Amino acid sequence: MDKARETAVRILYEVHENGAYANVALAKALRQAGLSEQDRRFVTELVYGAVKAGDTLDWILRQYVNRPVRKIQPLVREILHLGLYQLFYLDRVPASAACNTSVELAKGMGVKGLSGFVNAVLRTAVREPQKAAFPQGKGHATAGLALRSQHPEWLVRHWVKTFGFEAAEKLCAFDNEQPVLSVRTNTLRTTREALLKELADCGAEAEASKWAPEGILIRSHGALDTLAPLQEGRCQVQDESSMLVAHVVGPQPGEFVIDCCAAPGGKTTHLAALMQDNGRILAGDIYDHKLLRIEENAARLGIHIIETEKIDAREIGEQYEGMADRVLVDAPCSGLGVLRRKPDARWRRTKKEIEALPALQMAILESAAAAVKPGGVLVYSTCTIELAENQGVVSRFLEVHPEFSQETTGHFLPMPTKHREAKMVQLLPHIDGTDGFFICRMKKKG
Repeated sequence: MDKARETAVRILYEVHENGAYANVALAKALRQAGLSEQDRRFVTELVYGAVKAGDTLDWILRQYVNRPVRKIQPLVREILHLGLYQLFYLDRVPASAACNTSVELAKGMGVKGLSGFVNAVLRTAVREPQKAAFPQGKGHATAGLALRSQHPEWLVRHWVKTFGFEAAEKLCAFDNEQPVLSVRTNTLRTTREALLKELADCGAEAEASKWAPEGILIRSHGALDTLAPLQEGRCQVQDESSMLVAHVVGPQPGEFVIDCCAAPGGKTTHLAALMQDNGRILAGDIYDHKLLRIEENAARLGIHIIETEKIDAREIGEQYEGMADRVLVDAPCSGLGVLRRKPDARWRRTKKEIEALPALQMAILESAAAAVKPGGVLVYSTCTIELAENQGVVSRFLEVHPEFSQETTGHFLPMPTKHREAKMVQLLPHIDGTDGFFICRMKKKG
């Protein structure tokens, strides 16, 4: 069997049948597979591509089978997903290779009796690609966009209603772009200029971010497991827009800061760097394994002021009432601003789940507010572009908490941008060219 494709099929099975996250399952499989660098890149492309295509691949598959897709044996379905992805989305893979390797996978992975079915489906797709032409014309624009852009139709309809068709189209296109690796300089150990030079010496192609003074975009690099600046704690993987949050919080050395929903610790460790590792940061989360991740990141970066605590963010105010100089609520959210970095997230979210989030976000924000001392700062942030989760939550909070006043959040951004005068900062992928992010800073009356 083709080892790279076999690895890809097994990862897809883990994602779709066992609920694994694509990036986690991929990293684990690549560590164990012993593949060449070329094959590692091919597996990554196959997995992320097929996961991102999601229901679009199911729609294509339905055009070539006479049974419900969900009744196809799961392993066979993943083999077909992989074959169809190569046929319809990877021009450099010959059709014969996509078909033949898929048949061999069926024979070698315990479903030999269905290898003929796999062969028949894929050969028909090669002969009759027009059967999988997406719907067009009046009445089909939104459905066609959802299929072409590999997004859930309910989400595309929602974006068309919220932003307009053209903007929704651009949003979908942004989600399908290859994300650039973004890292934050650990200023406790080095400078951005020194890190840029070190990355260049490692053979990486990198440039300074225009959004954050510590940010670096790495456009080409080798395996992250062997990237010395990252492994040795001179930088931390973190999205550009995410780096803005700690600057808006504006922590000072010696202060007590609470990060309510801290895992995996990117913003927490950034807060510590801005505090020059002097003071106290409480990092809360409800999962032990996530708290361990924060501790590991802090240790790698040489940070000593972070204390982790297993705590529900809705209980922060009760346990730390009026104690913190600054509190950050990076709230659990739909994550609709970072879909290009999480190819499986677009298919995991449901409309019902998203509609339930503002109530949870409000409960966390109200608890966090109680932990802020008079004259202290409260910052609310999310990685979504949903009005209800962002401006809606903050507006309702301010209505019932007159002891807090909204500050001009844009004034606290670290570098000049068009958002400088924004009361609430909302970054939109199709406009700002960054991951979607929301930040609002509020102050408690002294």
